[in-house]
Amino acid sequence: MTKTSEPAEMPTTTAPSVVIVAQDGRLAYEAILFAASLRHSDPDFQGRLLVAEPQPGDLWLDDPRLKPHIRETLEALGAEIVPFEAQQFGRHYPNGNKIEALLALPEGEPFLFFDTDTVITGKLSELPIPYTRPSASMKRENTWPTIELYGPGYTQTWKSLYDKFGLNFEASLDLSQPDEYWQRYMYFNAGWFFGPCPREFGRRFKDYAVAIHHDGPEELVCQTLYPWLDQIALPLVISSFGGGRPGPELDGLDGDISCHWRILPLAYARESDHAIEVIEAATAPNKIKKVLKEYDPMKRMIFQGRGQKVRALFDRDNLPRKEMAIRNTIKREGFWMR
Repeated sequence: MTKTSEPAEMPTTTAPSVVIVAQDGRLAYEAILFAASLRHSDPDFQGRLLVAEPQPGDLWLDDPRLKPHIRETLEALGAEIVPFEAQQFGRHYPNGNKIEALLALPEGEPFLFFDTDTVITGKLSELPIPYTRPSASMKRENTWPTIELYGPGYTQTWKSLYDKFGLNFEASLDLSQPDEYWQRYMYFNAGWFFGPCPREFGRRFKDYAVAIHHDGPEELVCQTLYPWLDQIALPLVISSFGGGRPGPELDGLDGDISCHWRILPLAYARESDHAIEVIEAATAPNKIKKVLKEYDPMKRMIFQGRGQKVRALFDRDNLPRKEMAIRNTIKREGFWMR
């Protein structure tokens, strides 16, 4: 069992070490867009931009390392490439690479992790981030657990996990929400999260994820763990370090400072005018554009105008309630791609 840690007091800093994971293929081009958006939106950013790169090994079929010209483009944007070894997840569970990447980062240095399919749209350097109280994105949906008619409910399911790791379940509850309503229980989108030390955080994250997979409580017998394993373990890890839901001072990370766009056609359909302006302005320099055009979705959506055609299909003030309806409209018009 892991008891709640009481990390040493550390002053809030405005120059975080920002971390993303990139490998050959789609993530390489997303990483360039992320780095370009950071430099475009926050030219005064003084923190480190660390790009974690998986190395070849038994858990990969092909060499996952970045191609030389991709590496050069990222480094020209101020990124530092940090190699890491995939020992548990690799190609079998790509979401797990964010966990193992943390283990290769500088020990004891506060970190702010982002999924690569994110753009920075505001002054990240001005955001007060309380690293000693870890937190994560609340831009999430009710994806896990799935409640069966005669199976355990939310309370029983989540409590079994907190009990397994010796954590305070009651402290994690949002008592303003009704019992057995999913938002009462601490659940995050793992698109961004932060903490005081990446290696300590990563070790616990990995331990919890592996334990849930191999030796989960019986309340999880009927639950699907993938692709949600990182988001199942994340609130437990955050609780173990004395963290919790983000305060209002961090609203910008799910608002006007960063945008987790996920898939380009969806981004053009529903994200703010400012987010789209950042995507297009940050990728406009010829040296960046030349590389990003190698990736067909960016070539078509950003540089050949298909994204704006997608955007014209939707009213951002009256979007369909379900994402599938947005996807279906884009597919029907022949603009879907990833």
